[in-house]
Amino acid sequence: MTKRRSSYPITSWPEEERPREKLLNKGTDALSEAELLAILLRTGTASTGKSALDQARTLLSDIGNLDTLASSLPSELMEKKGVGPAKAATLLAAFGLARRLESKEMKKGTQFKTSADVYNHFRGKLKGLNKERFLAVLLDSKNRMIRDVLISEGSLTGSLVHPREVFNPAIRESAASIILVHNHPSGDPCPSEEDRELTRRLKKSGELLGIPVLDHIIIGDGKYLSFADKQWQE
Repeated sequence: MTKRRSSYPITSWPEEERPREKLLNKGTDALSEAELLAILLRTGTASTGKSALDQARTLLSDIGNLDTLASSLPSELMEKKGVGPAKAATLLAAFGLARRLESKEMKKGTQFKTSADVYNHFRGKLKGLNKERFLAVLLDSKNRMIRDVLISEGSLTGSLVHPREVFNPAIRESAASIILVHNHPSGDPCPSEEDRELTRRLKKSGELLGIPVLDHIIIGDGKYLSFADKQWQE
């Protein structure tokens, strides 16, 4: 039986079929996800005779998809045959750079006009995380961002997200209003009962302090929910 070409070392393939050369000649859009991963993995598994492309395909198949792979823990990656600390670190570094690029910081003074503006800014920062992160976005009187503040990391509970922790930075920065943002690692942005209760409590606290909560946006996998867009009825 003839072996598939991918079972041979990539260096033995015709040059135009090698992922690295293909990328340099045609750009990243010409490569599949498996081919891009193969470039990061660099080498295959000698004990099984698999090429880097074989290993990349197996990795995607075992884990499910690229989004799940990007949010994997180092230990989860290193459970896969042929993926040691060096390869795991390379993959995680690449995904980390991609997230930072996607969530490139808005300049101070940039105005948020819609919930989509907020989502587009923060989705890269919060996408693919294994834990919930809760942020307060401090705004001036014209809804221009002063800065964002990480309030808590972990499951949202009253003990982790207290009004004091949310509004103290807003008071120090003389913010006119705030927007609340957090992610759902499950990918589903539908609010839990804890989300609803926390939103009601923080909205009421903002009214008492004269620093209104303009919105609470929950970011999921490729989608989001805005409490303000839903008329605060969620």
